[in-house]
Amino acid sequence: MKVWPDTDDAALAAVAAVLGRGGIALLPTDTIYGLHADATNDAAVARIADLKGRGDDKPFVVIAASADQLRAFGADVPAALDELWPAPLTAVMRRGAGTVAARVPDLDWMRRLLAKTGPLVSTSANRSGDPPISSIVELAKEVAEGVEVAIDTGRRDGKPSTIVDFTSSSPRILREGDPLFAQSLRKSLRISL
Repeated sequence: MKVWPDTDDAALAAVAAVLGRGGIALLPTDTIYGLHADATNDAAVARIADLKGRGDDKPFVVIAASADQLRAFGADVPAALDELWPAPLTAVMRRGAGTVAARVPDLDWMRRLLAKTGPLVSTSANRSGDPPISSIVELAKEVAEGVEVAIDTGRRDGKPSTIVDFTSSSPRILREGDPLFAQSLRKSLRISL
């Protein structure tokens, strides 16, 4: 695994190249470290599921550079998200006959990468059932063996994102992340307690 210590243009180009050929990247998100692959590459997504020891019955979150990029991916993105993203907000939305959980991360460099790669699946960098990792040195050996490239920006101790279901007429909070953000979100979306 090639590890880049920074999020400069050279690192982003290297990561984009690996992802473009179906590889897996370990990247710090605005919450924790995650495994990432091209969301349109079924073989790469299956490799992540294998690394995690996770079945196909639980889909991964998709991250994108913008709400418009998610619309191009086929997600029915509510207009409210244009104003809310980027933020620690995962939105469950309609996509074709099914749904997709997606978010726009609150990291400029990550959105620049996503503008190059297109939407990526993103999942915590741990085996299913194990706690998420906060630093690259915590990555399990069996997971590390399947990762081709990583960016190491140090310890990540972010809170999980807030998850909101936008598939019905009224948005519904499924999981609260940061309490202050969730409170602000309730006001923005006019969601009652």
